[in-house]
Order: sequence, then structure tokens, then C-alpha cells
Amino acid sequence: MIELPKLLTTSVVRGSEKGQSHGGVYVIDFNEQTVDKKIDWNTTNIDFAGRGWDRGLRGIEFTDDAIWIAASDELFCYAPDFSFIESYRNPYLRHCHEICRRDQLLFLTSTGFDSILSFDLSSKSFVWGLYLSKNGTQWIGQAFDPLDSAGPKSTNSYHLNMVSVDEDGVYFSGLNTEALLALSADLTVTEFCSLPRGCHNAQPFGGGVLFNDTGSDVVRFVPRHSREKTVPVPKFKTAELLYHGVDDSRIARQGFGRGMCIIDDRYVAAGSSPSTVSIIDFQKGERVTAVNLTMDIRNAIHGLEIWPDQWACR
Repeated sequence: MIELPKLLTTSVVRGSEKGQSHGGVYVIDFNEQTVDKKIDWNTTNIDFAGRGWDRGLRGIEFTDDAIWIAASDELFCYAPDFSFIESYRNPYLRHCHEICRRDQLLFLTSTGFDSILSFDLSSKSFVWGLYLSKNGTQWIGQAFDPLDSAGPKSTNSYHLNMVSVDEDGVYFSGLNTEALLALSADLTVTEFCSLPRGCHNAQPFGGGVLFNDTGSDVVRFVPRHSREKTVPVPKFKTAELLYHGVDDSRIARQGFGRGMCIIDDRYVAAGSSPSTVSIIDFQKGERVTAVNLTMDIRNAIHGLEIWPDQWACR
């Protein structure tokens, strides 16, 4: 077993009311099996319409001296001690889910506009946007200026919830794309591979694709040239759950898989509800450990990232 890193995670609370916590930010130490809550997200400036929507904090990224965390329509910057530095808004950022950094650019999913936005970490400004649409079977990517009022109209056809960027390019997907999409330098959008409807966190991994198959309650790794591996999402006894059976479509069900980060070429961290983070060994295809934050079924993991080594003492 590897020496497991600390992880930073965000959570959202579906169905919470004004004045209640809508989630938080936590540091998880798997070696010590401890959870340290750093931020309680209880802002009153939240749109209460719709399913999870504006509740809670979402994607996470790091720079050398800051933590970047997305809320629904705002990008927050915190110091390593979680003191607030600044926040940034853009009219085309709505219902943001995951974010990803490549060099000095942050890429953010804007679910409410079927778009990907890019934020320049040097100029601290939104500099680029890509609007996704489809013409028959052909995906179309249209660039736009996020500072121009002539950008795309608000839509949510594909529910974009994931973006990942590596040396090979930009990959993104949503609940309704039914594919992991790849963006080329000339803005051509192609299908890297097919996906089941309703999945989260799809990204290239180990020569294949890795994702939370949320509808099937498993984390799924599909290599190109060998058999796929699936690991079930943790489930708890009904009697242990809080708010179980509340008849409200905004309540996250048990086993809702979302949130993921790759630790190395073997181990992956994956989130689920009620807020639980599991470490999965995909060499063996099994869960090796897990930490539960709460048994409140409304409380679901969203963002997951490895806590930076240079901040290990914090």
C-alpha cells in the first residue's frame, strides 16, 4: 500500500434551506483517517431554484501560493491557510462544476451555457470561451469572447460537468454528451470514446478512460485493449443514514458517485454520497480504504484534488 496523500475535497448539500450549510471544504488525511473542515459554505446569496444548482462549492485547483475553488457562478481564490484573497465573476459562468489548470490557464465548465471558459491566472481575467453544440452527429465548438455581450445564450443541453487538460489536449464531457469529447487546436471537437448517459468525471487514464458511472453506482475504468474494471460505490445501512426517505427531487441519493482525482497510474480517489471519499487500486480493481465525512444523505462530494506537498505541514 502506498503512503496516501492528503486530499482536499468540496461538498454540496442538496435540499438545504436558507441559513443552513450548503457544503464545505475539507482536508482528508487517509493515513490518520481524519477530516479537517476548513470552510463552511453557508452564504445566503444562493439561487434556490432547481436541483443542486447553486448550493455548495465545486471544482478545485492549486497554484504555487493559492487555492482556487469554483462555486456555481464565481471563482474563489484562497491562501494556503484558507483565508480569502479574491473572487471573480463572469456573465457566462453559470452552474460551474469542475475546473482544471494547465500552466497559467484555468479551464472551467459552465454548465448553464454549454460552454468551457478559460481564466488567465496571470491577468486574473476570463479570456476565452468555447460554446458546444451539435449538428446531427457532428459536434461543433464555437469560440467566443467572455467579455463580449454577444456571446452564447443560456442553455443546458449537455450539462457539461467535467474538463481535464494534459499535454495531449482538452477533454470534456457532460451528463448528456454520451461521449468524452476532445478539442483540437483548430477547435475541432471529436469523440474520444463513448460514455453512458449521466456519468461524471470522465477523463483519459492508463491508455483508456476513467469515470464515475453514476447511474450504475460504480467507478469504471475501460482500457483500450483489455477488460474493464469496475469498483462499487460504498453503500451504508439505511438505519445509519440521515435524511433518508425525504421526498424531494433535490436530495442526493445514497451511492451517487461524483468527484475524482488521479493519485498515480494505479490509485484513484473517488467521491460519493453521503459524502465519502474512497481510494481505489485499479491494478487490483478494488477499494482499499475510505473516509466518510457525514451520514447526511443530502451531502455529496464534488471536487477532489491532492493537497500540495509544499503545504503538507498545514
